[in-house]
Amino acid sequence: MTADATADHATADNPIVDDATADATADDTTAADDALARRAEAVRARYRSTLGGVPGGVRDRLRLARDFDRLPTEEALAALRHIVLTENPLGARVQQLVHFGQLLSLGREHPARIHAQGALHAGATVAELIGVAETALITSGVPAYALGTEIVVDLLAATAP
Repeated sequence: MTADATADHATADNPIVDDATADATADDTTAADDALARRAEAVRARYRSTLGGVPGGVRDRLRLARDFDRLPTEEALAALRHIVLTENPLGARVQQLVHFGQLLSLGREHPARIHAQGALHAGATVAELIGVAETALITSGVPAYALGTEIVVDLLAATAP
């Protein structure tokens, strides 16, 4: 049967598929999936390098980006974040401390926790985290200070033997 005849006989009730075409399509899909997986892993690696891990929100955004073909957005965000954090005169430790303080002032508990851990990962001390919390007391009031000290206490409890 010729290819045209095969196509003529393909119906919803009797789907005839060229095995070579189906295999090539599956191979293309696998290759594309592998490429997307490598690209997503490169984004995750950037977060691991600055924070010591990949926050849950980033994992969720990457899953959404993959499912809706929006990975370039996450790659662009990661690239900008990398430039701002690694090519900055403040350095990684101070950058993470600044993030921690800004997030305390905004009352953003979860991201503040992530950046407190990121600051420790970048070489900050617990005393420096406390100093940031104390500065937040002056700039943003008792709620920011209380949040900062709560986060420090939790970090100490998590690392206690």
